[in-house]
Amino acid sequence: MEILAFGVQADEKPLIEKAFEGHHDVRCLDVFLTEDTAPIATGYEVVSTSVNAILDHRVLQTLAAGGTQMIAQRSTGFNNIDLEVAERLGLTVARVSYYSPYSVAEFAWTLAVAVNRRIVRASNRTRDFDFRLDGLMGRDLRGRTAGVLGTGKIGEAFARIAHGFGMRLLGWDVAENPACVALGMEYVEKDRLLAEADLVSLHVPLLPATHHLIDAGALTSMKDDAILVNSSRGGLVDTEALVTELRAGRFAGVGLDVYEAEAGLFFLDKSLAGVEDDTLARLVTFPNVVVTSHQAYYTEDAVGQIIDTTLQNVLDYTRGRRGENVLVPRGAS
Repeated sequence: MEILAFGVQADEKPLIEKAFEGHHDVRCLDVFLTEDTAPIATGYEVVSTSVNAILDHRVLQTLAAGGTQMIAQRSTGFNNIDLEVAERLGLTVARVSYYSPYSVAEFAWTLAVAVNRRIVRASNRTRDFDFRLDGLMGRDLRGRTAGVLGTGKIGEAFARIAHGFGMRLLGWDVAENPACVALGMEYVEKDRLLAEADLVSLHVPLLPATHHLIDAGALTSMKDDAILVNSSRGGLVDTEALVTELRAGRFAGVGLDVYEAEAGLFFLDKSLAGVEDDTLARLVTFPNVVVTSHQAYYTEDAVGQIIDTTLQNVLDYTRGRRGENVLVPRGAS
């Protein structure tokens, strides 16, 4: 059987082909799965998708009509998939429920340190042989407070690094993580965390209950000189409200690896075409903001685990097994 994989990055392609060798043939495409590209999947029983694919009812109907029976998403998040429609169409859907939490946690810290110490601005200056230090002053993190919203595997890894910096730890989640408590983390209400934290990092999934978790009210309650980092999902932050606060001169730094309207932008080269998204265009102009293109997960270790799990999900499907990563089981309709 040949599998069609959408949204495959150049670095990923040889890893995917090597992993699937001896099991199934795989055709890798660099285009993302959308309503326009879905017809390409006609005749492919199994389709693999990336996190920025759009699997709404129109795309799912096109896939099912073309003979697709299984969707293997190469990500943990699945808010881009209409699971109810997939179930109604009899499509099997699986995801990657786990990969290296250190990849994301370490990158979140990379963003935090970059905005705190003005690394991007400093690097750009030295490229122009401007070696002044004006405007580059940061702050020691030791002794300050890190607020971690979401203390699962990634949040725990982030908290361990914060503990290594010598920071006070505040946490917020539906349930306490004993490992975080052992680090000295105090679990508090979200409002208190936002009011006291010098650094706020988001590590919760995007669900209806967490959409715009950081809204205008939450942003207003944060310290004027706080640092905000989001390496989870763009929809957790109300970007329009964030731009408003930044225009008012608030926040020491903001590091974003995700953006709520990133589909159709991130992972693509828009350098010649330009970007019509006015909110994103304004966001990247602020000197205290660093935006990266959803790359926190992008390490050899994490991508390798994602591909291995995707392969296992496909093998489980072809062998009639229901693995732990299945979101919609075979024949659910």
